Amino acid sequence: MRWLWKSPFRKGPLGLREVSRKEAADWARLEMVRGKAAGYAKTPERSIVLAVDLLNPTPQAEARKHKLKQLVPAPRSFFMDVKCPGCFTITTVFSHAQTVVVCAGCSTVLCQPTGGKARLTEGCSFRRK
Repeated sequence: MRWLWKSPFRKGPLGLREVSRKEAADWARLEMVRGKAAGYAKTPERSIVLAVDLLNPTPQAEARKHKLKQLVPAPRSFFMDVKCPGCFTITTVFSHAQTVVVCAGCSTVLCQPTGGKARLTEGCSFRRK
């Protein structure tokens, strides 16, 4: 059986050489494994189908991802209007405020900083801007 054969060390030119059926099958198996390792199949009937739809992820999957690895990268912080429970004045507060925010009217503490999002005090209501 005559085959067009490439050197296994990828150095020599293509040439004709006698190859046994077993050696040809071994080369075909090796090429198939290389194709799978590279992420593609050599033949169309062996194409790989993903089980996950990357263009239409579920909202739960998007919520679990890092903010920059989402389909549409966006920050998770926001500004909000916080209503004071005592005097009902509205104060604009950043969601990840790093200082204690007090009400301008009655000096009640509206939110306290944590490592991430600021914690609103009990009785304060907020609206996302």
